[in-house]
Order: sequence, then structure tokens, then C-alpha cells
Amino acid sequence: MEQVIRKFSFDEMVDRLIAFKVPYHDNYLAMYSSWYGGIVVDPALMMVPVDDHLVHRGDGVFEAFKCIGGSIYGLERHLDRLERSARGIFIDLPCDRGTLTRIIRATVRAAGARDAMIRLFVSRGPGGFSTNPYECPASQLYVVCSRFQPTPTERYEKGVTLKSSHVPIKKAYLANMKSCNYLPNVLMKKEAEDAGVDYTVSIDDEGFLGEGSTENIGIITRDREFLVPRFDRVLRGTTITRVMELAAELVNRGQWARIGEADITPAQAHEAAEILVFGTSFDILPVVRYDDRPIGDGRPGPWGARLLELLRADMAGCDEMLTPVED
Repeated sequence: MEQVIRKFSFDEMVDRLIAFKVPYHDNYLAMYSSWYGGIVVDPALMMVPVDDHLVHRGDGVFEAFKCIGGSIYGLERHLDRLERSARGIFIDLPCDRGTLTRIIRATVRAAGARDAMIRLFVSRGPGGFSTNPYECPASQLYVVCSRFQPTPTERYEKGVTLKSSHVPIKKAYLANMKSCNYLPNVLMKKEAEDAGVDYTVSIDDEGFLGEGSTENIGIITRDREFLVPRFDRVLRGTTITRVMELAAELVNRGQWARIGEADITPAQAHEAAEILVFGTSFDILPVVRYDDRPIGDGRPGPWGARLLELLRADMAGCDEMLTPVED
């Protein structure tokens, strides 16, 4: 028998939304929508208009940051980058920075969790389905607060694996903004999952390391240099840049030779003392195998652990980097 495709009335659709529950909804705590004009806490209502250019063109910018113990870490830096990204694709933010900060704090409070991941999206807005940005009368803001999922301890203790990616690297113009067009990033993550490794890293047209699907990469050489791929061709991550600032004390004490950007080949990375992966959700993870070759002695090294210690101390006690959720 041919399946009947139903046409729902408005009331029927509302009833279905009220009853609609799936397991992963347990992780969704609160959402602010400028389209709605406020905050909702029922995951079934956390929706974006289908004609928003964010949905059908990836036309928007975003940031992801975390709240730990009731304070948001690095908020101002994330908002700085959001503003740069929005300027890069000619989107006006729908509110001023002070209002944006109040909305973020209110959304986290509504979520009722002291530890949470916060994702902020600024879209071109609804208005049509073409590529013409001028059909959208106003940009929109969506702030989503979800449960923070701590990274398993064994990843820090045993390390992670890395593989060179075959997905073409983004051109510098797009790589330097955090746009919502993440198809290459999705394909890189798929590549990692299909290959049975934890992460992949892009390789640019000249054969140098780029970035992960959502992570920055850095190496510590046997000469005790902390080197990262040049930021003119990869996203300037907030975690890795803060770590580079904190690690300056290791240079000042004479424990490291230098910290800087560099052209890094896969061969140089293979011979590094340590390779590290940097990201907002997990902070710093040690790579123990890259392209199926052991890094160092095949175990997490001491310098990655030291950097993680410095970063975690910064998260716990640096007033400059912490924005309390409560007034």
C-alpha cells in the first residue's frame, strides 16, 4: 500500500513538536533566537527558518566556547574573532557587543548548568533561497547552550592519532574567518573516522601542514622549539594563541628556544619530539602516532602536559579571561 503523506494543520504540528523527543535532545539546554525574540529551553523548539541563508548556503559565521564553573573562558577573544569573521563576509551583527554579551549570559543562566558548551551563530538571515545576500532583510543571532562533555582522561594519558588529509585546504581568504560553510571540515572528520584515526590535518599546496577539521596543530621540535603552521593560511585558534602566550614563560626561563609560526612539512612533524592538537572542547591533546608513525617514543610527552597545566591554571584563575555568568 502506498504511504499516505500527511498535511498537518498548525495545531497538529504544535502537538507533534510537544511530543517529539529523541535521545540527543538531553544535551540541548537552552537557545536564544533573535528570530523568536527570546530564549527557549525545549529542544523541540530550537529551530532555524529553512530559508535562512545559514541553512541553505552556509552563509553565516559562528563561535564555540565553554563555560566552566559558572564563568565563560575567553569570551572577549571569541567575540573579537566573531566580529572579524562577520566583517569578512559583510554581515552586520544584529546587536551591539554589550547586548550580545548579555544575551549569551542570559542563555547560559537559562540552561541551568555551570559547565556548558556555547555555540553562537550569526546568519545572513531569512528571506529567500537564492545566493543573493540582499534578499535577506536582516541578520539573525542564534545562541545554543548544550551540556559540556568532558574528554575522556585516557585521551590525555594515552594520546591520540593523526593522519594527513587528502581534502583540499581552504584558501587563505576563507580559512581566516570562522564561517558556517564547513563542508571541507566535515569531509576531513569523515576521513578520520573512516581511517580509524582521531584527527586529520590538511596539507597546503606547497606541502606544509595546515589545520585539523576543527583543531589547530603544533609541534615541539627536538631543539625545543614550539612551532605552529602560519596563521595566514589557517584559522587563528583562540586556544592555541592563548597557549603560545602562556608558553612564553618557558622561553623566558630558558627551557625552550623559541615559539613561532613556521612552514612545517609532514616529514618534520614525523621527527618532532611532540605533536599537539589544540581545541576549545578538549584544550590540548598529545599525538602519539602521525601517518601511522610513532611520535617521540610513542607516548605523550612532558611538554604537552606542561602546556595543559598552564592552560588549566589560566582557566581557573585569570580574571582577564573569565566572564562570570551570574551578575
